[in-house]
Amino acid sequence: MDKTKSFVIPREAVKQAYEQVKANKGSAGVDGQSIEGFEENLYKLWNRMSSGSYFPPPVRAVEIPKKSGGKRMLGIPSVSDRIAQMVVKIYLEPMVEPHFCQDSYGYRPGKSAIDAIAITRQRCWKYDWVLEYDIKALFDAIDHELLMRAVTRHTDCKWIILYIRRWLASPFQTRDGKIMVRKAGTPQGGVISPVLANLFLHYAFDKWMARNNPQNPWARYADDGIIHCKTKEEAEKLLNKLDQRFRECGLELHPDKTKIIYCKDNKRTGNNQEITFDFLGYTFRPRSAQTREGERFLNFLPAVSRKASKAMHQTIRGWKLHRKTDKELADIAKVVNPVIRGWVNYYGRFYRSAMYPILRKLNQSLIRWVAKKYKRVNGRQKQAQNWLAKIAQCEPSLFSHWQMGIIPMIR
Repeated sequence: MDKTKSFVIPREAVKQAYEQVKANKGSAGVDGQSIEGFEENLYKLWNRMSSGSYFPPPVRAVEIPKKSGGKRMLGIPSVSDRIAQMVVKIYLEPMVEPHFCQDSYGYRPGKSAIDAIAITRQRCWKYDWVLEYDIKALFDAIDHELLMRAVTRHTDCKWIILYIRRWLASPFQTRDGKIMVRKAGTPQGGVISPVLANLFLHYAFDKWMARNNPQNPWARYADDGIIHCKTKEEAEKLLNKLDQRFRECGLELHPDKTKIIYCKDNKRTGNNQEITFDFLGYTFRPRSAQTREGERFLNFLPAVSRKASKAMHQTIRGWKLHRKTDKELADIAKVVNPVIRGWVNYYGRFYRSAMYPILRKLNQSLIRWVAKKYKRVNGRQKQAQNWLAKIAQCEPSLFSHWQMGIIPMIR
């Protein structure tokens, strides 16, 4: 060990962290430093971390709109701080991952939101009631001392503990330069924050459920969760217990996003029951399904939510394709295809037909583009649609949604 260094941190770890942060991209922090050209500063960062003299700068505070309305405060660390956090994540994550529960799906290697949707879908067929909960402002509310107790339970590495404490104490800096002291939370937007949030909830919720309510399966994605119950009475009692548990841990259930839902597909116990809930961009509710013999029946199934559909519609409108008459159809395809593939890969995994109206909306935007670009259709929608339909028949692989059979029809 270098006697001038307080901690043994391999230089290779800092280089690896830099490469991961570079791949993730992201905007600059309070110092305005971008990831481009930062490599020449890696030795200095390693030297400071190894000597214990690294102190994180304030976190740049950015307000972003929430889908449900209002705004969320996002904390954007500087590039150097993101790299430093990644170094700690590289070491801390393998220490805590083996202890995490199977049904914790958020921000974990090898797990995804689709996994959480899939298991929730199966369990809704077995349990009649669902307790949907949401933790209010989780990343702003995490108790620092409780979190550090969880951290030190899994590692005694002094430099990991030191830098996590410093990050938790690092203040926000607003656009006008105002410094905001934080006494709780871990900034949403920080590299290390998802691991720390999962670690906190591992003890606040996951282990508590296993110990006190083993009969109720659950799925959690960060601060959103679903718990399955046999009866409404069981769900109501569990809600009260869960509310008390979170308050003990300094957390609060979101009053508007926490509710009890009846999810039996073939009957209802009264007209006043909630029979639908949203989870990770999907809406679960009774939907028409078909047996192998062709018989129709009601089944409790997930499909793309109204909020997600609205966001996709806004994205399509935001492209303003009808104004891009200087582009060719292949140019437009290159722009929209990666986005469409992402939508289909996520929202098309269950009850894909619910996505078709969105994809038809894209066809309508393409028809408007044809009508604007080509004089021979003279701005007429019918001729423009027929022209595009013939292109789709000849080149069905040009657009991702055409490959699914969602193509304009000849009128």
